Amino acid sequence: MAETAREPILEVRHLVKHFPLTRGVLFKRQVGAVKAVDDISFELFRGETLGIVGESGCGKSTVAKLLMNLEQPTSGEILYKGEDITKLSGRALKAVRRNIQMVFQDPYTSLNPRMTVGDIIGEPFEIHPEAAPKGDRRAKVRELLDVVGLNPEYINRYPHQFSGGQRQRIGIARGLALNPEIIICDEPVSALDVSVQAQVINLMERLQDEFGLSYMMIAHDLSVVRHISDRVGVMYLGKIVEIGTDREIYEHPTHPYTQALLSAVPVPDPELRGRRERIILHGDVPSPTNPPSGCHFRTRCWKARERCAVEEPPLAVPEGFEEVEGPARHPSACHFAEEKTRVSGA
Repeated sequence: MAETAREPILEVRHLVKHFPLTRGVLFKRQVGAVKAVDDISFELFRGETLGIVGESGCGKSTVAKLLMNLEQPTSGEILYKGEDITKLSGRALKAVRRNIQMVFQDPYTSLNPRMTVGDIIGEPFEIHPEAAPKGDRRAKVRELLDVVGLNPEYINRYPHQFSGGQRQRIGIARGLALNPEIIICDEPVSALDVSVQAQVINLMERLQDEFGLSYMMIAHDLSVVRHISDRVGVMYLGKIVEIGTDREIYEHPTHPYTQALLSAVPVPDPELRGRRERIILHGDVPSPTNPPSGCHFRTRCWKARERCAVEEPPLAVPEGFEEVEGPARHPSACHFAEEKTRVSGA
């Protein structure tokens, strides 16, 4: 993991994205909304990796699209170096996009099968010609292939001639082409074998140190996020319910949802596995079109009380933890948060 300087390069403030639900053919009217992202705030610091984890449908990928300006927020701000990029357009937006790039989830569909590797990695230079003179672009592509651990002689090959792990390295090279400051990684290793996942994660850590990158790592695999992240935010039904350093989240979780997720992580040691409490969540995830009142997690929470139905808990240091020193003192959106330290060695 990178050593973090406490200088925010990206700030998200009260970000909301609701997708309208409409009825009618000629005269459409809105009858509801899918609340994909429902008022979240966080910061990404220069040189760090922020992991965002949660179940499928919690809004992680929508956050990535909003940060890339591929979707416009319903409300809220996304500040890059203090400037709200949601208000930008034209050349100003194009300049910001050069500094915020993305690595996609599926290495099999994110690369155009009709283009050579050289054309795929060099495509950003067609959009941002100022990044590399035309005569230097082929040499730059060869350099990028070498940086991600691929033979520069592969420049004329096509995506189908590579394995999944090699394709993802090509995707990473494309993301690096414009020398960005931030890379948004939307589950970049979920489609790969476990052994290949480790190789790609190690590559990303090396590149972060070499180029001073800031990563936002979106994933559902808690073990992958822990390996690379400096801080972790846990999402549930469009909201961040707990956020802290990797040690705070993995060793001293205080929100019931985080505790349940961590209890499902496999433990290789049979003795530790038998000593660890397994938390089973009952019921389905509520619909994002009609989330529960108060705390969104209350319908599946074993601690839920009347207060949870009428009062939404803020994402803040929980009651009773204000004076506590140590890793348990971090923001958690629960009225009845309590520390649950994981089994030693788990």
